[in-house]
Amino acid sequence: MNILIVGLGSIAKKHIKALEHLNLDATIYALRSDANASKVENVINVFDLEAVDVSFDFAIISNPTHLHFEFIERLALKHIPLFIEKPAVHTLDNSETLTQIIKDNNLITYVACNLRFHPCLSFLWDTLQREQLRINEVNVYCGSYLPEWRANKDYKSIYSANADMGGGVHLDLFHEIDYTTWLFGFPNKSSSVLRSTSSIDINAYDYANYILEYDTFTANIVLNYYRRKAKREIELVLDMETITVDLINNTVVSDLGKTLFEAKDYSIQRTYESQLKYFTDVLKQNIQPMNSFNESIKNLKICLQHD
Repeated sequence: MNILIVGLGSIAKKHIKALEHLNLDATIYALRSDANASKVENVINVFDLEAVDVSFDFAIISNPTHLHFEFIERLALKHIPLFIEKPAVHTLDNSETLTQIIKDNNLITYVACNLRFHPCLSFLWDTLQREQLRINEVNVYCGSYLPEWRANKDYKSIYSANADMGGGVHLDLFHEIDYTTWLFGFPNKSSSVLRSTSSIDINAYDYANYILEYDTFTANIVLNYYRRKAKREIELVLDMETITVDLINNTVVSDLGKTLFEAKDYSIQRTYESQLKYFTDVLKQNIQPMNSFNESIKNLKICLQHD
């Protein structure tokens, strides 16, 4: 199996580690823009895609978000299945062009939202499919402290802090919108507030609040870059109890005092392995996966709206 990686940053290295754990007998190539780029163990650097005489089984697009469009288009026209790091693109401008190219080439695409493979979310998904829960309210919260995301690096220089590089908390923490619509479906209506007024002082949005309206409940999603003690939770307010899913401590608990599910010592890296295993299985079966480029664009429309 020949795999091409576009972009070799921290996320790409997580995908490489996942590929190695899956024992796919894969040869990994990385498309580099700098002839002096450092070598990564077990990865072959390439610098000109047109000069590479290799038939790729699929490509992983994990370069900065604002560069995704170019490489989705180039690789789609070469009929290479695409595993695209979220969000698929940073703007809806000309996204219909990519959608049409993908459709015309009958291409398999998957937008990588690895939290769909988190065991606590899998438990919640199964519960929602199995039980007819009367949900009154859903509250989703994800906050952490951007200045501490990258050790020994000025946080204002990384893409997350720069709107022109596709940064901003709304795009960086796209997972929360993705898994909300995955679990509960697409809303009837949505609205948002996107701001950048906190003390971390960046030129990209550092706060986002989305309100998703469903037939019988409302989901509220709050995202921020400035919370010192990280918190990532989903709260389901039901008739008789409230269930809280903690994606950092890997627990699902009821306010009635019962632990409904726990994944002790679970490493988030395993979600990357499960995700790539899913995608390679999809390729073997030649079927369309969940969260295709087109489906993910529906979430991006919710993400990018701004009152």
